Amino acid sequence: MKCFFTFFLVLNVGIIHAQVTWNFEEFNLPENTYLNDAGNEGGFTNGLVFLPNYYDSEFFYWTGWAVSNVTDKTTPGFGNQYSAITGSGYNGSKHYVVNSAFGNNNMVLRNEAAGKPISGMYITNSTYAYLSMKDGDGFAKKFGGVSGNDPDYFLVTIKAYSEGNIKSDSVNFYLADYRFSDNNQDYIVNTWEWVDLSSLGNVDSLSFALSSSDTGQFGMNTPAYFCADYMVTSGTVNNNDIDVPKVLVFPNPARDYININLQNGEGPGFYQVLDGAGNILMTKEIRYVTDKIYLDNLQNGQYFIQMEKTLIPFVKF
Repeated sequence: MKCFFTFFLVLNVGIIHAQVTWNFEEFNLPENTYLNDAGNEGGFTNGLVFLPNYYDSEFFYWTGWAVSNVTDKTTPGFGNQYSAITGSGYNGSKHYVVNSAFGNNNMVLRNEAAGKPISGMYITNSTYAYLSMKDGDGFAKKFGGVSGNDPDYFLVTIKAYSEGNIKSDSVNFYLADYRFSDNNQDYIVNTWEWVDLSSLGNVDSLSFALSSSDTGQFGMNTPAYFCADYMVTSGTVNNNDIDVPKVLVFPNPARDYININLQNGEGPGFYQVLDGAGNILMTKEIRYVTDKIYLDNLQNGQYFIQMEKTLIPFVKF
């Protein structure tokens, strides 16, 4: 019990260094719309993350990042460039971001998150790119070709900058991969997929580069778009900014398991268990008002449950 009360006191005296999650719900766009013009700000700020954007009002042209809640999963072509193939953000949320990799394709970490590791983010295809690869269009081929055997791919390569220098390490994520000898293994991503970026180490900003097997005289034919949501950075959370938990966690301390009860009958779609350094140890979806976390794989010690900006301490003994 002494260990528990000591830990609880640390939580209440101000600063917690932990993983911090960022989605885009705060933009609260009108239903089925997008925002592709950040104006004089030069980009969109979301918590500790800055997403560069450029918009040309004369030619209605944009590059970098746009914020969207467009749900169209079926309309092909350039006119549907702001939609994710999932029809929503990660875990059914409304808002997400779209990257058009023709211009500034960086993501900048600010303030407490800058210079620290980033855990990762969820990524998926835009509807525009997905349907182009699936069916082909006037500019790009159908992936696999007529025979289905063409070794096509669509790849996003993520690199990190630290103290102004680009790092040699990179993370590759295939948005589509038709290079398998067994065509039944070929795929085009149409769900939100977690991309682990922890191997990049300390990060000031991220750079995203798209490449495709389908290229022509003027470069890549595959539409140069992808979508992202729910980023997890290593920032600093101030106790004053933490939501008052509407969650009952018991028993605490616990030996084998703890129960989670959502007091208002609803809550976020998932929770994460963090260690004292803020490392994510497990992520689990909440399907019911009550849930149970088994602690078999945890060493005795102090942990957090994180639900959005709510941090709840517990002890395994």
